[in-house]
Amino acid sequence: MRYELYYWPGIQGRGEYVRLALEEAGADYVDVARGARGTAAMMKMMEQGGTPPFAPPFLKAGKLLIGQTANILLYLGSRHGLAPKTEAGKLWLHQLQLTITDLVLEVHDTHHPIGPSLYYEDQRAVAKKRTDEFWNERVPKYLGYFEGLLKDNGGAAVAGRRITYVDLSLFQIVEGLRYAFPRRMKAFESDIPGLVGLHDRVAARPNIKAYLASDRRIAFNEDGIFRRYKALDG
Repeated sequence: MRYELYYWPGIQGRGEYVRLALEEAGADYVDVARGARGTAAMMKMMEQGGTPPFAPPFLKAGKLLIGQTANILLYLGSRHGLAPKTEAGKLWLHQLQLTITDLVLEVHDTHHPIGPSLYYEDQRAVAKKRTDEFWNERVPKYLGYFEGLLKDNGGAAVAGRRITYVDLSLFQIVEGLRYAFPRRMKAFESDIPGLVGLHDRVAARPNIKAYLASDRRIAFNEDGIFRRYKALDG
């Protein structure tokens, strides 16, 4: 089956977590909105009747249309060996992905703490305060949690012995924080050696390595979730 992924064509954003899973699985997929008239097709999908998705990303898999990043990964994980086989294991992994979803929202809110309808330039002062709180309180809490899970599980992966979609998502978190906050992240990485090691192992996996070197991997930029603003980097 050829999957159809629908997400904004110029950013990694929330769609990147799905792309990483599809790439690791070696799945056949098309990134629809990056093709001719693809964005128009994506918008039309959201306007249809029945059970339309609220917003991208969403995935068309045969007759299924699945929205929300964590929901898509729940579906893909069990079908491509990126999740445990037991129901308890699948739910645990889904729970971890939902926690990552919360973290991603907090990353976004460092540069848009008042609201997404305003430019960053309209909320700089509040963004600086929000970013300081994010790094002082939230990053240690979130990444410390996942660091602890890695340690408790032996250090190879967060859940079980095999790489799952949550490990791929944590790779993206480390990559994104390195891009957006290079100074802050460099100072913090000594506190999360397990996550740094996981990042490096994921980056070296053959399918992910090939993806990162390809033009399918959209570069980080200041339109996505992870944005580099010097004033916010300590």
